[in-house]
Amino acid sequence: MLQVDITAQKRDGSGKGAARSLRRSGQTPAVLYGPKLAPQTLSLDTHTFTKALFSVHRRNAVINLEVADGAGSTVHHVVTREIQTDPILDNVLHADFYVISLDQPLIFQVPLRYKGKAKGVEMGGELETSMEKVTLKGKALDIPDFIEIDVTPLGVNAKLTCGELPLPAGVELAEKAEGVCVAVIGGSE
Repeated sequence: MLQVDITAQKRDGSGKGAARSLRRSGQTPAVLYGPKLAPQTLSLDTHTFTKALFSVHRRNAVINLEVADGAGSTVHHVVTREIQTDPILDNVLHADFYVISLDQPLIFQVPLRYKGKAKGVEMGGELETSMEKVTLKGKALDIPDFIEIDVTPLGVNAKLTCGELPLPAGVELAEKAEGVCVAVIGGSE
């Protein structure tokens, strides 16, 4: 899984007025929370944070969030729970970060990428993809960015189920193994 480093500063103010003031000064308000951590209000440099979000580009990522305060800094391993954006200008308005443990298994949605041309399609069948993502359970750094599926061996009326997906070591399927990912329908055998 992708890892990104981001720095943030603790902030005192909260509410709409404080958030607007931060945004005017080029900062993005954020909140850090987790199972063993009281919620903390943060501020991030908007330009740097936006660049980091573009590097992630809708993929699962562990963020190494360095939070600085007057006494020093602490690094937390987090995932984004929510990123609020302005619907017209597409600026980042607010971010929620959730602290995770790199040693505990978590559940993630992982995209499926299909490659090749199925044999059944060449025989007149039609390739039908039923799933774009699959749910996996494992330690955050063991989860792949995506799962690539070669559909070339699929013949007419053949299918590939979730249980047949190539998963890395330490990662397990967190949904029904009988679910169909892709199938070739119709055509002549």
